[in-house]
Amino acid sequence: MALLGTRGLHLYLRTLEAAVEDDIVTDDEMSILKVIARAFALPGDVMAEAWDVLRDQIDNPVAPTNVHAYEMRQIGDATTYQTALIAALVDEVITEDEWSMLDVMRRVMGIQPEEHALIEEAVRGMAANVEDGESFVSRLDRYVTLHPYR
Repeated sequence: MALLGTRGLHLYLRTLEAAVEDDIVTDDEMSILKVIARAFALPGDVMAEAWDVLRDQIDNPVAPTNVHAYEMRQIGDATTYQTALIAALVDEVITEDEWSMLDVMRRVMGIQPEEHALIEEAVRGMAANVEDGESFVSRLDRYVTLHPYR
């Protein structure tokens, strides 16, 4: 199925690009990509075609003239980013690629510093209600310290 040049695909491609800097997409990175794919109703086989786009084996369906508009803030972006952040924090280790992917999402989605602070607080609040919440918050603190909102 041919990919359509949508905002969701643009975000997916930008995030995948960050994930494949080391030529490997781990299960944890796949979790973040799945969040994006579900949030933007991308086709189930988006990964295969997105790889082809990144390798220049097929044309990128996202028109360069649309990129600016696709990188403007839209409703639901904060929720999608929060879900991706939680997916990255769930396992014990957050890789540099996962951090890069989250940074790309923040920039592309235009998550503002005050929104990021609210997202952090929401994640901390959720962590307080789970068994391994302290470890989860510790990973969040490490992420925020090493990758402060720019």
